[in-house]
Amino acid sequence: MKQTAQITYKVNEPITAEDMVRVFSSSGINRPVGDLARIKRMIEHANLTITAWDDKKLVGIARCVTDFSYCCYVSDLAVCGDYQKNGIGKALLEKVKEQASDQAAIILLSAPNALTYYPHVGFEKVDVAFRIPRKN
Repeated sequence: MKQTAQITYKVNEPITAEDMVRVFSSSGINRPVGDLARIKRMIEHANLTITAWDDKKLVGIARCVTDFSYCCYVSDLAVCGDYQKNGIGKALLEKVKEQASDQAAIILLSAPNALTYYPHVGFEKVDVAFRIPRKN
């Protein structure tokens, strides 16, 4: 665990696909890190990103799609492994809530190994969701 004396949070700060792949790979999140074109599209089509920076190094990201008035879908929440357990993920989610407004529900799909994390940062488990899984 790295000491995080001075983490800065930014809203919609431009990032590269390579930086996002580095965070994803370090965090343990399962994303298509071998497909930079797809990662680039993921960045381009998100309309809310909150990023965490240690100086000029991207160390965390919350990537969202939202209408800022009814719902905000957090499609990625990732923090570099060396920076985990320092409150960065929780801070990213707090910044998402600030940006999305208190009128918007914050929604996400959890990876199975993260199911115990989200109740600790204010999420309630719901059993009323459906999905059509991606093919790849």
